[in-house]
Amino acid sequence: MTSPSKGIYLAIAGAAVLAVAGGAAFWYATQRNAGTQTAADQLVTVNATTCEPDAITVPGGRRSFEIVNASDRPIEWEILNGVMVVAERENIAPGFRSTLEVQLAPGEYAITCGLLSNPRGTLTVTPSDEAAAAASEVTLRKFLGPLSEYRVYLVMQGNAAVKAAEALRDAITANDLEAAREAWHQARLPYRRIEPLAYRFSDLEERIDARAAYLAGREQDPAFIGYHRIEYGLFAENRTEGLAPFADALVADLTELAARLKQAPLDPGLLIEMPGESALQIAQGQIPQGENLYAGNDLQDLAASLEGIGKLAGLLRQVVAGVDPALDKVIEQDMQAAEAHLAAIAAEAHPTYGDVPKAARDALAADLTRLSESLRKLQPAIGMN
Repeated sequence: MTSPSKGIYLAIAGAAVLAVAGGAAFWYATQRNAGTQTAADQLVTVNATTCEPDAITVPGGRRSFEIVNASDRPIEWEILNGVMVVAERENIAPGFRSTLEVQLAPGEYAITCGLLSNPRGTLTVTPSDEAAAAASEVTLRKFLGPLSEYRVYLVMQGNAAVKAAEALRDAITANDLEAAREAWHQARLPYRRIEPLAYRFSDLEERIDARAAYLAGREQDPAFIGYHRIEYGLFAENRTEGLAPFADALVADLTELAARLKQAPLDPGLLIEMPGESALQIAQGQIPQGENLYAGNDLQDLAASLEGIGKLAGLLRQVVAGVDPALDKVIEQDMQAAEAHLAAIAAEAHPTYGDVPKAARDALAADLTRLSESLRKLQPAIGMN
């Protein structure tokens, strides 16, 4: 019979053996897990203080990660885009592994490495044909944000055009020539920002933005109304008298335009088409000769037009960036080049647009043409499903 004291010693010894065996099993499991080949794209081992590796690079697309917990406590492993969790695996027990599959777009991400206090690792996702193919599966859902944001922009600028026209009307009614001239300058800007869509309402465009050169009777033609008829009175005839009816009509027409913009049919195809078409129209139809022949403030108008094109381009870049990063970069560079060139011309303080040298106009037109060519690549790049 075994004595009580001897039994205790045997129990203690047995426990020690089990503890050693358990520790050996844990060590074996972690080493086996860490060293075993995995079918995943990337093996990540999380120990007590870090990830191994802690800097990972994978091509974009659907990728799998096998996470091995080599620490002594349960862990979670996360891929983070800023503060947003892209994907995660939780409660991976010590000595165990878990696989995570996730669709990754090109970019820079962070990864957590066990304890929250541990330094984070980095995940770099590079462009790939697979990522481009996934991103090119563009559906209407991907355009909902850009379409909604552009609708808001149209409404805001449409309302601003009405208010600016009302200020112009008030200055004309007050018979204040200088105030009316300044108000006319400002009244043009909201309209130019939304002209990519506004000009498509041909009936309103003919009343709001009619140019004398397109009318049989030129300045004396009864159809010569809108912005340019008021411009002619203020800057060529140097008077406000007789302009009140034209100002009233402009307010009414812009009010109608603002109402239509709230309901105008917008679809991805139209959104894609507008900026490139507008840039080309400006390059070919406005820059060479100018449009505001009496006020001569075309540089101010052109800046507003570039704002409107830039708004559209920015919204579309949200979609194309994941499909064709190279095209996204080209559009950005071409947009910046056109804006910088226009700003440089404006900085020379030409009294009127007629004083801008032909070489400078030609160079600006070339910038807009190049921008239009880049923007017109959006359709084949994005496509629609």
